[in-house]
Amino acid sequence: MNFEHPLWVLFTSGTTGLPKAIVHSHGGITLESHKVSSLHMNISENSRVLFYTSTGWVAWNRLISTLITGASIVLVDGSALYPIHRLWDIAEKVGVTYFGMSTPYVLTMIKNKFEPCNLYSLDKLEAIGVTAAPLSPQGFEWLFKKVKQVWIESMSGGTEVFTDFVGGVPIQPVFAGEIQGRCLGASVYAYNEQGKPVVGEVGELVVTEPMPSMPIFFWGDVQFQKYKQSYFSKFPNVWTHGDLIEITQRGTCIIYGRSDATIKRKGVRIGVSEIYDIVESIEGVKESLAVGLEKEGDSIFVLFVVLNEGFVLEHLEEKIKKEIVTKISPRFVPDLVLQVSEIPKTLNGKKLEVPVKRILMGENAEKVVNKEALLNPESLEQFVKLSKLFT
Repeated sequence: MNFEHPLWVLFTSGTTGLPKAIVHSHGGITLESHKVSSLHMNISENSRVLFYTSTGWVAWNRLISTLITGASIVLVDGSALYPIHRLWDIAEKVGVTYFGMSTPYVLTMIKNKFEPCNLYSLDKLEAIGVTAAPLSPQGFEWLFKKVKQVWIESMSGGTEVFTDFVGGVPIQPVFAGEIQGRCLGASVYAYNEQGKPVVGEVGELVVTEPMPSMPIFFWGDVQFQKYKQSYFSKFPNVWTHGDLIEITQRGTCIIYGRSDATIKRKGVRIGVSEIYDIVESIEGVKESLAVGLEKEGDSIFVLFVVLNEGFVLEHLEEKIKKEIVTKISPRFVPDLVLQVSEIPKTLNGKKLEVPVKRILMGENAEKVVNKEALLNPESLEQFVKLSKLFT
């Protein structure tokens, strides 16, 4: 079989718009499966792997691909969160050695004050992998103190390449809130606006050399126009992934979220994950969504919040703003704080900052997001109604 022979079609999650239909090659996925499973996740024939994922997320394909090492995998049917301890029961019962999960899953455990260390021995557990969104230092702390003192592998990549750009390095130390390093064979850099690599600064996550698992084409994109526009339009011949990254002086990496979902005030921008860490740590705030809008040359920062039962925005708004002033900067105090019933999410739990921004600016919801790719499509209606405030 030819190296470039198509293997499958994977759909991106739809966090920035309509999902893209990605076609990967047999050869590229085989190489990446060996590399990422064996060298970055440290999985072997003695491993037993469980990953919190649906079959519609690339983490499912990653789980299946660990079979290439000779490992055993654990498949779970039904809800992973009902009851909330279900996956932990399974991990204990079958002796899971590598437990993969999403950042939203970790946050759900923290908000429910769930502490596995008091209920399970997890004596076989050797590593915990976390992806889907940046994991805060508080998330690392919960895993280390409330689960087990094992290796925590934070990682970030994309459905587009099946694999990680930055991820685990089993022989290096772990720093809370940081990813251990750039992955083997991934020429990852942080580029500033001038297209120059920077260290110790936040920039665009770019890949300057080809990776074997990059898409061979998008389904239906005969002339590669959508492919080129999506990833090669900002810097010539350089893959621009759309995430903000900092390569630290010690070689670790920090992901700050989508570059097109950042909040920019007076020439300074911030990743929305930093805002979420602050706001969602406030008692009474269940979830939040940060959106930056451009109107008549000005930028407007709108913060949407979902509150727990018994809490009212009138009593929390001032506290939210004070926490942002104290822990980030007065520059990033929201212009508006609005309460909503739900935050729109993809099937794998990612928030939809970019589609919501486009809806608020007056675009048709049907054209900016595929509702079948959403966990709660009905949640978009409230934002369609709120768009009248901004258009």
